[in-house]
Amino acid sequence: MRSVPDRVRRAALAAAIVVTAGFLAGCGKSEQPVGGSAVVAMPTPPDSLDPQVAYSTEAAEADWIAYTPLLTYRHKNGADGTELIPGLALRLPRISPEGRRYDFALRDGLVYSNGEPVKASDFEHAIERALVLNWPGERFITENVVGAQSYDRGRARQISGITADDVTGKLSIKLIRPNGSFANVLGLPATAPVPSSTPMRDLSATPPPGVGAYRITDVSPGRRWTMVKNPRFAGAGIPDIPLGNLDRIVVKVEPDARSAISKVLRGRADGFDPATPLPAGTRARAASAGDRFEFVPIPSTLYFYLDTAEPPFSSELARRAVVTALDRPALARLGKQAVVPDCYLIPPGITGHPTDDCPYGDADGTGDPHAGRQLVEQSGTEGAPVTVSVDDNWPQPAYGRYFAKLLTRLGFDANLRIARTRPAGAANTRGVTSQAGFASWFNDFPAPMDFFAVLDPRGIERPGSANAGRVRDPFIKQQLEKLSLVPPQDLSTTSGDWRDLDEYAAKKAYLRFSAPSRCRNW
Repeated sequence: MRSVPDRVRRAALAAAIVVTAGFLAGCGKSEQPVGGSAVVAMPTPPDSLDPQVAYSTEAAEADWIAYTPLLTYRHKNGADGTELIPGLALRLPRISPEGRRYDFALRDGLVYSNGEPVKASDFEHAIERALVLNWPGERFITENVVGAQSYDRGRARQISGITADDVTGKLSIKLIRPNGSFANVLGLPATAPVPSSTPMRDLSATPPPGVGAYRITDVSPGRRWTMVKNPRFAGAGIPDIPLGNLDRIVVKVEPDARSAISKVLRGRADGFDPATPLPAGTRARAASAGDRFEFVPIPSTLYFYLDTAEPPFSSELARRAVVTALDRPALARLGKQAVVPDCYLIPPGITGHPTDDCPYGDADGTGDPHAGRQLVEQSGTEGAPVTVSVDDNWPQPAYGRYFAKLLTRLGFDANLRIARTRPAGAANTRGVTSQAGFASWFNDFPAPMDFFAVLDPRGIERPGSANAGRVRDPFIKQQLEKLSLVPPQDLSTTSGDWRDLDEYAAKKAYLRFSAPSRCRNW
């Protein structure tokens, strides 16, 4: 869903060699107080605080506790936090036998933070707002809900696949085709109801009322905002969603990450934005801060991508050459040991993560350049030009320089292109031709299907496709079509299938990945 190294932008460049993951972020660690306030230093501002516009990690941190969707996730750490539970819906959806109709009933007595009653039609209004305002994740709606694409293109006045009854509080959603992950879509803050009177424009400076433990107020876009405890939320009586301990959370944008960390370590701030990697040189200092700092893993993936649709990486032997030669411990050192190298797409903590050794390279992960060079010669791609693209924020330039030198050593004619960090939504545009590069993926929801978006050939022609490596593997397509029918509550029954698919992708040398670490503030 969101890029870890690029923070604000969605990381969705694909096909590739996974490399590392495990950026570490510092959080103010303390006992959980009741009442009072806290200050959070955030180096990167959210793209928007309006739930139907926001898509960055920084925005999700705020919207997660201010806007409760029909479904949400159990507020727990680790694997326990991947379980979908009813949010504003009274219970999990009743799904028709063919998997194309989802029926819900709202809880009784729901009110927004401003006291206005919640109506079933507010959900439809929120979905329409997301499309009108070009929410970056709108494909989850237009590719699934009947009539959503027609509405998005201005051919219909409403979304025909959504019906809402304000008298009974019942909702019905019709899908174009069965999609087991659609319930996860309904757990995204962008799908959370907002009052039907909410205008169709970006309200990041004055976010609309929501149903959540906190409300967003005192917003100075790009500079600061405040989360204030919502006293009306307790009356919703939603099990398994905490009411919040602090009365107030002040979030201040501190562009200098080192300064932000210093404020936390010196007690002038209580938290450091968990969506931001620690800059070089600060890890040891933070780790020595005792109870002011903690490393907490969270599933996501950083990787090098290779364009498989054109030479030289249309050759499986050429791709295997790079994977075989890649020195994963060296990349961990370049990341100041803030990464945990691995070679699979699905990270630890997500159903289907493989635990077998990597299929290529030495057992210790150091790589074998000599064997890689031989594979390049066998592939007939020696001397082929390769442009490696990375962004200019740390540690991407260091990774890019290493990768370009490795490709040169293997016999390719490699050069490095360092570009300015792109804004939200720009990560997936090819712009200039690039045969390789560095990217990341932070999941939209905790399911293996979301991670496999980077290899899914079904949406490869769609603008902004996550599959920028242009992998068109028939077996992956076949398996994704089958596994996409499985609902979240049955996901554990397919763990073996997902593991086998991830191992297959690694053996085809499409990927090499790992999982970053971060902290949660709230």
